[in-house]
Amino acid sequence: MNGDDAAVEALRALIRIPTVSDWDPAREDRTTFEALLAELRERFPRLHADCEVERICGDALLVRWPGRTREAPVVLMAHLDVVPVDDPDAWTHPPFAADLADGHVWGRGALDCKGSLVATCRAVEDLIEEGVTPGRDVWLSFGCNEEVSGRAAKDAVAILRERGVEPWFVIDEGGAIVEGALPGVDAPMAVIGVSEKGTVDVDLTARGDGGHASAPRRMGATSRLARAILRLERKPFPSHLPDATVDMLERAGAHARMPYAAVFGHARRLRPVLSRVLPRLGHETAALTRTTVAVTQLSGSAGANVIAATARAHVNMRVMVGETVDGAVERIRRTVKDPHVEVTLVSGDEPSPVSPTDDTAYALLESTVGDVFPGTVAVPYVMLAATDSRHFHRVWPRVYRFTPFRMTDAQRASIHGVDERIGVTDLHDGVAWYRRLIEQL
Repeated sequence: MNGDDAAVEALRALIRIPTVSDWDPAREDRTTFEALLAELRERFPRLHADCEVERICGDALLVRWPGRTREAPVVLMAHLDVVPVDDPDAWTHPPFAADLADGHVWGRGALDCKGSLVATCRAVEDLIEEGVTPGRDVWLSFGCNEEVSGRAAKDAVAILRERGVEPWFVIDEGGAIVEGALPGVDAPMAVIGVSEKGTVDVDLTARGDGGHASAPRRMGATSRLARAILRLERKPFPSHLPDATVDMLERAGAHARMPYAAVFGHARRLRPVLSRVLPRLGHETAALTRTTVAVTQLSGSAGANVIAATARAHVNMRVMVGETVDGAVERIRRTVKDPHVEVTLVSGDEPSPVSPTDDTAYALLESTVGDVFPGTVAVPYVMLAATDSRHFHRVWPRVYRFTPFRMTDAQRASIHGVDERIGVTDLHDGVAWYRRLIEQL
């Protein structure tokens, strides 16, 4: 089996193992994680034989591939766990069958993020088999509870710090190679996350008298909660462009058609105008400009004929770079503006720092993109979702979030959704990207 076929079959094997993490560890099937680790050992024997493989935080892996020099190492990240599937019948192919169809591998985790896991391991395995030793240490940090904000990445950071490891840069999942993300830019773009938004979880709790559904009162708990949610919908956070987004637009502008080239090329000067225009171009560009608010869970009465005495909504927020968790929660309180609706902070992570784009680390990522994906424009951006790498970014300055796969709009929407899949050719090119990156170290 050649390396390309081996990568595809390894990914299919891992997808078939449903390593679903849960916010309640007692509900997790730990045998699936044990099976996945065993599958990794079987699929990548040289990696496990030649590298120092350490199991941490239960089922996470921290791996050191010794290099030729004591230069600052790099850290390549991925995670082993996946999110659950709500409705398997909604999928074109069963979510854990790992079907190979229409040139794609289908299944939960194909993009998030067993594809990256396999591409990284395949690149390392191939290079070891060819007798290659990297120019500096390469660390692999594979978390087991990223999807539930677990502590595996925190433990990996603590271990590296205890051993005096100071990475040159860190790469985790994140941006991808996309087309049509910005109007007027026809070339594919490799969007490289140089920061990520903060994550805030808030509970809204409304209380009322409850009672029998045959005699409802006005402004009960559910009505108050509904009004609060509508207020949040109708009054979004103000939009603005952080420096990283301006940098993205200016770099993309050099490859855009007119009149977009002129507009994006002067993004810094036109920042106030663009901060008003971009939110109108779609939900993804809107999310690039502001703190977002999404109501993700609702609960009320347990009975069909019982008026809820307490109604709750869970709100997930992604806090824009330059803003704070406390400021975001306070704005929620001001917007809800109802003393009968309690706003409670459940958890909060501040936005990450911004990694540099004017030094050799970012230039290496750019050149690797150019080598493997000719004609692709590399641009920095602020990542909208949260990753394990935020724990690394609190300690080390160069943390980049980039998944070296082409992804269509539909594929990006399938992450945490329905019909997640990766193109076979795209998986092969992802292996080539990690390989080329390591070769250049």
